[in-house]
Amino acid sequence: LHQRPAAIRAAHERYLEAGAELLITASYQASRAGFAALGLGAEEADALLQRSVQLAREASRAAHVPDALVAASVGPWGAVQHDGSEYTGRYAIASDELAAFHAQRLTVLAAARPDLLACETIPNRQEAQVLAELLHDHELPAFVSFCCRDSAHLSDGTPLAEVVLLFQGHARVRALGINCTAPQHVAALLHIMRDTVPDMPLLVYPNSGERYDAAANRWCGTATAAEVAAAAKGWQQAGARAIGGCCRVGPEHISALKRALRET
Repeated sequence: LHQRPAAIRAAHERYLEAGAELLITASYQASRAGFAALGLGAEEADALLQRSVQLAREASRAAHVPDALVAASVGPWGAVQHDGSEYTGRYAIASDELAAFHAQRLTVLAAARPDLLACETIPNRQEAQVLAELLHDHELPAFVSFCCRDSAHLSDGTPLAEVVLLFQGHARVRALGINCTAPQHVAALLHIMRDTVPDMPLLVYPNSGERYDAAANRWCGTATAAEVAAAAKGWQQAGARAIGGCCRVGPEHISALKRALRET
């Protein structure tokens, strides 16, 4: 956002050209604290957060997809800690401090007028509860998407069925979903959400299916475009209304996914 905004815009364009209809901004790990470490002040940091929305808008115009939706990414607190806690859900922060962190980013991003707010990769009940309360203060629609460790639980072990009830009947939350999760868990997680909050639209954008080997510092396994597309058909049948990809899912996967879903 600070040094290479054109690279972000170009990445958005590649996904749009592959058939994407919704862009998520490059604000997932962005924060005042993170930019402060680069010597930037609060005003500069806020301007860069808002630039993430502008870049997505510019990409949609450049790719001639003016109807593409832009969702402002509101990543979890753990993502800005750079300690992997967004994947474990183990937070060492009081709820009032967590609320202050999210409130500031939500206000800044909402002022850039995205189409919706994307509260994503939420790994624990504490953060879900905080966001459920804060989103009442914003006029923009939002979706909330969870990071899960298996076929039934968030990263911290909280049952998914328990957490989704926090958003039942929520005036601002228009969809719930799963992201940054191994694809083999998605169908079961969709069934849980569909059974627990049957009136809530559902979305999924899991990881590619490759596994990261931290010791070897590399990704292992396969995740071809055909494999992702085949899995997406099952997610659609399980109730997903919007389907995409998270880590290691590239434009080629999105292109194959869109073709496959058009056939069903």
